[in-house]
Amino acid sequence: MNAMDKILATNGRLGHPRGIFFKEGDIAKTFILRSALSCRENTCLWPKSVDGFVYVPYIISHQYDDMDRITIETGMQDISSKTCVKFVPRTHQQSYVDIQSRFGCWSYLGQTGGSQLLSLQSPFCMWSGVASHELMHALGFVHEQSRSDRDRHVTILWENILQGQAHNFKKYDTNNLNTAYDYGSVMHYGRYAFSENGEPTIIPKPDPQTPIGQRDGPSPLDIHKINILYDCGGQV
Repeated sequence: MNAMDKILATNGRLGHPRGIFFKEGDIAKTFILRSALSCRENTCLWPKSVDGFVYVPYIISHQYDDMDRITIETGMQDISSKTCVKFVPRTHQQSYVDIQSRFGCWSYLGQTGGSQLLSLQSPFCMWSGVASHELMHALGFVHEQSRSDRDRHVTILWENILQGQAHNFKKYDTNNLNTAYDYGSVMHYGRYAFSENGEPTIIPKPDPQTPIGQRDGPSPLDIHKINILYDCGGQV
């Protein structure tokens, strides 16, 4: 089990001390469970500016040292350099992402309005790919294996899942943006996510040896999906 799989399992078992609970291990729940891939009229999306770019304001807590900030900003840059989504330091904007070193790695889904927490606990979440993963949740993306068509691409081994955690493997009525299933997505669970017994909980098909659960950074298809969802066109 890799570090991210362990964090997902821990987030899933324990609520945040202030009453935040999670679905899919690292997506903080609001009163209305929603996804920018399926919400009505794309109300979960961050707004597009008149210049064609999508600016996502953020603040980064002073809890982090310089290396942590570089890691987080690299995760941002891995998205911004190839899409029209640009993460910008907050000045006066009402809606923004508040990045703090709370318990675990987690985010709300899509824009929630106002200040929205995104936790990247140091040092446990300090990989640029983990930062990109949580930022993609904040942009509105669910996990790859939550796609409506996932059963054609992976087998869920329910018998190996931690007791009480099967809900984290729920499928959603997602808009898959006419894209192929992406085993290499930074949004895909690892092979041992929420494992009860050290055995796999997800097996790719038709080739069970296909790697899943990388946290190096957004895949080419992840970038493509962001550009489709936010209608980036030629704005990169």
